[in-house]
Amino acid sequence: MPETRTTQENGKERYLSLLAQTLNASLYDESAWRVITPNTFVKRFVTRVLASRSFKLVKYRPFDASARERGADWPMFGYTMVGARRLENVRELAKSVVADGTPGDFVECGAWRGGSSIFARAALDAYGGQERLVWLADSFEGMPKRKSSDMADPEFDSYDYLKVSVEQVKKNFQRFDLLDERVRFIKGWFSDSLPSAPIERIAILRLDGDYYSSTMDALNALYRRVSFGGYVIVDDYNSFASCKQAISDFFASERINPILIPIDEFSVYWKKEVDQAREV
Repeated sequence: MPETRTTQENGKERYLSLLAQTLNASLYDESAWRVITPNTFVKRFVTRVLASRSFKLVKYRPFDASARERGADWPMFGYTMVGARRLENVRELAKSVVADGTPGDFVECGAWRGGSSIFARAALDAYGGQERLVWLADSFEGMPKRKSSDMADPEFDSYDYLKVSVEQVKKNFQRFDLLDERVRFIKGWFSDSLPSAPIERIAILRLDGDYYSSTMDALNALYRRVSFGGYVIVDDYNSFASCKQAISDFFASERINPILIPIDEFSVYWKKEVDQAREV
């Protein structure tokens, strides 16, 4: 007989579905509008005048449901830009590690406004992982300056859109009644903050550092703490060439060859298995 869900289970799934749509702002057509970045003296002058009066210039764009599902656009407002499929991946993996009893916490390296981690916290609660912590590691000052290993990708350190303070991310958790002692913040560049981070075991490691250096810093510091049976998600695998190179180089250095599973056209994940310790 087909498996049937209880009313309580249906309620949890509907809650998570609505939460995901709220976090990625897919409920609001206006989230597709774009704040205008001035590129001429006149536009910069007008923008400064408007900003002094608490106005912004925005450009109308029709909402593209497919782009938002794939995480292919940057929402003007909302709490995450990863799209529906990547949030669904977080939900599926949270359900899996709880059901399998895989030990460890959820760790996200590169949090932006905190949306993916907010969703992970809610999903863990829904599926019975209330003892697990959620860690957000980020500079909370935007993207780092590129290093020599990152030059294959664009420079983003000057983008104010990507600069979100730790105080604002905490407020975002509070808006969903999900901020408590189980949510931990690690502030700083990954090379400085992650090696000594007080994280013991990891069930889900989500990497969203974009560049080679950030991705490699996170893997070098945290991969050995990922439990067997746990998962590693790479948000930027197919969107940042240097990130993809970092994954390839890390596999070679660790002499592992896990199976990469696509989430959408940009992102992948793999499951850490005991038998992955084999030559590439």
